[in-house]
Amino acid sequence: MRAGDLRHRIQFQKLAPGVDPETQEPLPGVWVDVVTVWAAIEPLSGREFIAAQAVQSEVVGRIVIRRRTDIMAQMRGLYRGQVYNIHGVLSDPKSGLDYLTLPYSLGVNDG
Repeated sequence: MRAGDLRHRIQFQKLAPGVDPETQEPLPGVWVDVVTVWAAIEPLSGREFIAAQAVQSEVVGRIVIRRRTDIMAQMRGLYRGQVYNIHGVLSDPKSGLDYLTLPYSLGVNDG
């Protein structure tokens, strides 16, 4: 992966439990920022998209970032107002130490 391919600045968020400050009752979770990184956001090719549809996958593309240990499949990404729901965290096939591929679907993820 070339550094020039990582041209999108994407923000990753995780769902954190909420608590009502007055009653201390649990509230539905809220999305909190974890990290902002450089990434390549790529839609699936036509062939890949057809294959994904064959297994009824919601995945429409992939985000590629440098390897990190704090990114999980339960997170979401935000880029230019668009929500990217992460469906997995895949290490690079050669060393497993260079980059991560994050399959994504689009739309609001309420957790």
